[in-house]
Amino acid sequence: MSAIVRVEGLNKYFGPLHVLKDIDFEVAPTEVICIIGPSGSGKSTLLRCINFLEQPDFGVIEVGGVRVEAHGRGRAYRHKIHELRLKTGMVFQSFNLFPNMTALGNVIEGPVTVKGMDKAEALELGMHYLEKVGLADKQDEYPSRLSGGQQQRVAIARAMAMEPEVMLFDEPTSALDPELIGEVLGVMQQLVEDGMTMLTVTHEMGFARQFANRILFMDNGRIVEAGPPAQLFDNPKDERTRDFLGAITRLGSHE
Repeated sequence: MSAIVRVEGLNKYFGPLHVLKDIDFEVAPTEVICIIGPSGSGKSTLLRCINFLEQPDFGVIEVGGVRVEAHGRGRAYRHKIHELRLKTGMVFQSFNLFPNMTALGNVIEGPVTVKGMDKAEALELGMHYLEKVGLADKQDEYPSRLSGGQQQRVAIARAMAMEPEVMLFDEPTSALDPELIGEVLGVMQQLVEDGMTMLTVTHEMGFARQFANRILFMDNGRIVEAGPPAQLFDNPKDERTRDFLGAITRLGSHE
């Protein structure tokens, strides 16, 4: 089966700092990839390069057949990035909801303004995805009236309403109180069961062990080790992986 995501020779610098170093990997359709590693290892930057929220310095990103090389120029290049972004949905640590819009308003904003969808059709679609994340009854609430867990679930519904081929989650539970984490992981579990292709940067090792097809362990800007959860958690080959997982085990599930 052909890969739905390809990352080839990806390098990213922030000034003199070499943040991503020769990253290569592929993701198959419906595959769930969890990216783990210490803070500052490049995990979030990798995710942001995949949909060009960060511009890579070298390399190629391909999502759903749209192939974009680093540092192109001109209108055709910008159009290609736009095409690639339409194939990805992104969920951030900090929700990033529009505070002046209701939950439903947040969810339909993308389909209406980016895709030019008819408002009535978008409202129907928006309600479908709010229902999917268990928040149909909160359609008229503003973000300030929602808990952190509810805000993150609205953010997931917003990303899903664009009907992407791949979902990118950047530490989606790290800003939540412990008792709210389960409700967000529950929605992500449902997406896994629905066959959504997902790349998730996470410290939730239980989720990674149970739902990932493959774990990528990153350290110092490189993918140090990759493999199925059982192999990586129970029999890591690289010393840095062993040290990281040992520290995580001592601290519990969260850094």
